[in-house]
Amino acid sequence: MRKNARHTVYFGLLAGILTGAMPGAYAHAADAQAAEAPADVALAFESDRDGNPELYLVEPGTMKVRRLTDHPGYDGFPSLSPDGKRIAFESERRGNLDIYVMDLDGETATRLTRSPAEDGFVAWSWLSESPRIAFESERDGNREIYVMEPDGSGQKRLTRQPAYDGFPSWSWTRDDGERIAFVSERDGNREIYLMDGDGEEQTRLTDDPAVDEFPAWSWDGAQIAFVSYRNDNADIYVMDGDGTGLRRLTRDDAADTFPAWSPDGKQIAFVSERAGNPEIYIVDSRGGVPRRLTDNEGYDGFPVWRHDGKQIAFVSERDGNREIYVMQPDGTAAVAVSKHPAEDDFPAWQQRQRD
Repeated sequence: MRKNARHTVYFGLLAGILTGAMPGAYAHAADAQAAEAPADVALAFESDRDGNPELYLVEPGTMKVRRLTDHPGYDGFPSLSPDGKRIAFESERRGNLDIYVMDLDGETATRLTRSPAEDGFVAWSWLSESPRIAFESERDGNREIYVMEPDGSGQKRLTRQPAYDGFPSWSWTRDDGERIAFVSERDGNREIYLMDGDGEEQTRLTDDPAVDEFPAWSWDGAQIAFVSYRNDNADIYVMDGDGTGLRRLTRDDAADTFPAWSPDGKQIAFVSERAGNPEIYIVDSRGGVPRRLTDNEGYDGFPVWRHDGKQIAFVSERDGNREIYVMQPDGTAAVAVSKHPAEDDFPAWQQRQRD
């Protein structure tokens, strides 16, 4: 079983070196409350429960798990289209890492990239009527950002630097159209940059000797949360979409990583080791005292908000192995929805188009 480079990047952002998992207990008493998820909302995730990493779909409202891919090669890191009808994912079924897309029923997986180099890190644009897919590729000798249509056509290189460019994150507003925030080392260290959806107007947003990375747009496209090491450890910062209005949200000696905006833009979930192991916290996006949502000896991380803000999916090792959980935004009613002795990872909600 091969975990690709993107897994390594995410693990580093989530918690540095992960702590060992300790046995715990499932929150069986919360099973009924998981039914608060509408029947047409599902979570895609990666699991090696059948011997190698494959993609699965679970409906938190019914707890039914369905296998989507079935191939001896690695299939993982699902990313759902803005209309919730298709899943793009990474696969090594042809010998190297490429990007595929399939319908939500798992039928007819189509290969989108055919490069001998690695292609991955899928990011859908938000326009459901004309979506595009940004991704990372090393096909031209170093890691750059490309874009393509959902059928794989029109592949275009957006960045052209000898240094690393990656981690694309889309935004869309009526005034500014499509924009992509991304991470680049073109000026000597990792900083956050911005460009139009066609690669034009590439602009540096952060300027600090320390590392700035992991840009995450607010759902309205107005602000960017990110991780910065400018105070000798990882903290969460927020800035306006043009790089102005910088403010620091977390101030702890431990690492704070993986910012995830609530759909209404009022809160940011994140992962912190301030209690001695990775746990999930939440903080008001305008600032304030962070509130702890999880409290377990095992790892809790990778928070992902549901489109209506009513639940947060996350990964937990509280039962001794990695499982997918959902909980209320206040940390209550946490329940495992994957429930398997194998490793379950990287949840992705079936989203609905934003207004």
